[in-house]
Amino acid sequence: MSASRILVVDDEADIRGLLKEILSEEGYEVDVAANAGQARASKARQSPDLVLLDIWMPDVDGITLLREWSASATDGCPVVMMSGHGTVETAVEATRLGAFDFVEKPLSLAKLLRTVERALDSGRRRRQPSRPLPPQLLVPAGKSKLMQQLRAELQQIASNPSAALLIGEPGSGREAFARYLHGESPRAGAPFVALIASSLRETDAEEQLLGRGESAGLLEQAGGGTLYIHDIEDLPREAQRLLLGVLESGKFTRLGSLQPRPFEGRVVSSAQPGVESRAGATPEGLRRDLLARLNTLIVRVPPLREYAEDVPELLRHHVDRAVDVEGLPFRRFSVAAQNRLRNYPWPDNVRELKNLVQRLLIQGGPEEIRLEEIERELATQSSPGEPLVKQDLLALPLREAREQFERAYLQQQLLLCNGKVGQLAKRVGMERTHLYRKLRSLGVDFRATGED
Repeated sequence: MSASRILVVDDEADIRGLLKEILSEEGYEVDVAANAGQARASKARQSPDLVLLDIWMPDVDGITLLREWSASATDGCPVVMMSGHGTVETAVEATRLGAFDFVEKPLSLAKLLRTVERALDSGRRRRQPSRPLPPQLLVPAGKSKLMQQLRAELQQIASNPSAALLIGEPGSGREAFARYLHGESPRAGAPFVALIASSLRETDAEEQLLGRGESAGLLEQAGGGTLYIHDIEDLPREAQRLLLGVLESGKFTRLGSLQPRPFEGRVVSSAQPGVESRAGATPEGLRRDLLARLNTLIVRVPPLREYAEDVPELLRHHVDRAVDVEGLPFRRFSVAAQNRLRNYPWPDNVRELKNLVQRLLIQGGPEEIRLEEIERELATQSSPGEPLVKQDLLALPLREAREQFERAYLQQQLLLCNGKVGQLAKRVGMERTHLYRKLRSLGVDFRATGED
């Protein structure tokens, strides 16, 4: 078996040298980098099995580099963060972005070597071929009329090479439907490359998209397949300019090269509702001419609350997926638990449902997930600042739920009446004096909305 390759990224020469010496003596192949630029070049040149990454560096900090790698990671390479000025917040952020572990300087040799062994073992497990998904898990679940129509629409446009824009709320499964669209198309055998728009920065957008020297960029990696751009409104202006040029000309040129290459991929992107009205509204926002290139075909991905009848099937789908793919223990939802979740507003949509399933299976317990367990989980998710359609009124006592509804209802109606209580009284069918008392009791400030 060949020796594992480790990339050490640290701006302090003494630490780079020390780590290279120690790890080489342990039998590892070690490469070093003094900054983010050298780290990117080394990683592109020869994929490491592990990266030891310093947080504080002069050009680009380690958290930013970790975020960049996490957004496009496909190699299963674990990253261990190092810092002499660690804070709990930094460690939490690093873990959230996918770091395997966090070690503090001055480094303990014994702890470092244990961490390296554990990280490499984790990387090997992640790179092992996973069990293929059963065919039924590859198709977006749901038997509702809404889901059937959405799948039919995606099947209908799958063979069209035009750019497609999936519009939906965060967590609504836009990437899953983009993958389904790719899988139904003649491009199914070609790569599906996913790009989180916010992971690009003005300073590296050109290299990431176009590539440099012998390294292919994202446009080229997509080949004759699909380039999926998540939340296009987060694209930096430089990335927007480059992408627009490629879409208009149909070609691109790697940095350091003079030879144009054809762009043969299909661009599928996602955005949140209202993107058309926001485009061009601010200089730093999404360009209208780019949006016009990306929204040739528009698909609306509905929020989960609009097809709540599919919640029981979605629960079973994600339980099966977690059991088959992640090896988690099987549990099933009782009828009462399913009914409760059908009436939950799911403010974070399918992503929230998937996370709930994973959390319940990881925590373990009796095979049947009962209503009481669901109520405990939902109690930690409540967010009173959400719009009414996303509020879990069933978690509240009757009086509080009624007040929440009445407050939100009257606030919205008051806006439609331009703050005029007289018009509001006619619209909602209430006597004006009684309406004034109701507005005051609910804390609705009608004076701030307009004058009667």
